[in-house]
Amino acid sequence: MQPLDDQQQAARDWFEKLRDRICAAFEAIEREAGSDASFDYTSWKREDASAPDGNGGGGTRGTMKGKVFEKVGVNVSTVGGEFSPEFAPSIPGAEEDPRFFATGISLVAHMANPHVPAVHMNTRFLTTTKRWFGGGADLNPAIPYEDDTEAFHARLRAACAAHDATYYDKFKKWADDYFYLPHRQVHRGVGGIFYDRLDAAGELFEPQFAFTRDVGEAFLDIFPQIVRKRMDNDWSEEDMGALLDFRGRYVEFNLLYDRGTLFGLKTGGNVDAILMSLPPLARWQ
Repeated sequence: MQPLDDQQQAARDWFEKLRDRICAAFEAIEREAGSDASFDYTSWKREDASAPDGNGGGGTRGTMKGKVFEKVGVNVSTVGGEFSPEFAPSIPGAEEDPRFFATGISLVAHMANPHVPAVHMNTRFLTTTKRWFGGGADLNPAIPYEDDTEAFHARLRAACAAHDATYYDKFKKWADDYFYLPHRQVHRGVGGIFYDRLDAAGELFEPQFAFTRDVGEAFLDIFPQIVRKRMDNDWSEEDMGALLDFRGRYVEFNLLYDRGTLFGLKTGGNVDAILMSLPPLARWQ
């Protein structure tokens, strides 16, 4: 893979540091629950025939199975190379020059207690002949609580408002439209924000990078609060059934519609890392 420029290196460093802080926060919750569960880390390399040395970058997959977090994955990756001829036309700036660089963090947590919501968060920086940020965070409760939904959205709203008064409404709608299963006519969860192709060319890099960092900070602030609030709730077999049914819908979205899944598979990413978003148990009735 070609040497990273200053912007690419800065983005990579941030995503890796955010990963470390999130994993530490989640392990702290496990300790509070009387569990010694910790993250296991597996590094992987991406082979790239278009690179002189065959090095297409790689990443690290972090997973933990504990008392509170039934299955959580926190992945970071930094990859580069060339898009395939059939995939390049769908990516901005790659139509004539298929070379690309991508770095980011991706997180999915499935919780043991049906009253604690699952969650998804990812942020990323991509370059072709263009440069942009994308990402977001969304809450996915099997048993929704209005106050949890309001707290999650309020924290994201504040992060957006610090940068652009239009961001929250625009990115919330994008999340509502995106995290939707048309064949079921239901949303995947209670939403959040989703943004993509946020132009980061030239002088736009710093403000867009600052916004993306604040999305990560907002997630790290609010989600542990929600987990601690619900993780000791009593639950019934009926509650667990609701969780398993909800997870079935989650699987359907990730395999049929998720852009990150498609991008990872189309660019030769690590299959285990790409599919770590799938829950350990789900059901269809």
